[in-house]
Amino acid sequence: MTTPAEDTAAVPRILIAGIGNIFLGDDAFGCEVARRLAGRRLPEGVRVVDFGIRGFDLAYAIMDGPGVTVFVDATPRGGAPGTLYTVEPDLNDLDGAGEGGIMVETHGMNPLKVLGMVKAMGGEFKRILLVGCEPQTLGGEEGLMGLSGPVAAAVEEAVGVVESLVAQILAESRAPAVS
Repeated sequence: MTTPAEDTAAVPRILIAGIGNIFLGDDAFGCEVARRLAGRRLPEGVRVVDFGIRGFDLAYAIMDGPGVTVFVDATPRGGAPGTLYTVEPDLNDLDGAGEGGIMVETHGMNPLKVLGMVKAMGGEFKRILLVGCEPQTLGGEEGLMGLSGPVAAAVEEAVGVVESLVAQILAESRAPAVS
């Protein structure tokens, strides 16, 4: 028989990380999704944070050891603006990350560079997922406040995608192991 402490130890901690710059148009997508998720009732062990452009804060949150980290970010991949993507990045691309130093950006955040920073600092991460949205505009040099129409329309759907991922991760953690 398991005790309540053992039951909660089996449940993975999940970090949902909103990423983006609110002054660069659709780059604020992750921030807006995180804001909406923060107002929802989520299962125990799920933490939602709008990291914005704070790469160091995100690196330290990952080093705190969540079982799964879900990045939510504007992700240009060539689709129509507002298209949502769920991706599990190939973390083998991080081999050698940190060699030659890590450049820290003060007005933007590259999630792969953050993961490289975690690795360079001796940290470990487990599973990383990305819920991305194809941007229409990233504001250009002059900046731009607010999401474009197609990206704003995708925010609520992205909230649902993240909630579904959380439910799936928790269901997988409760499934009996197959021998």
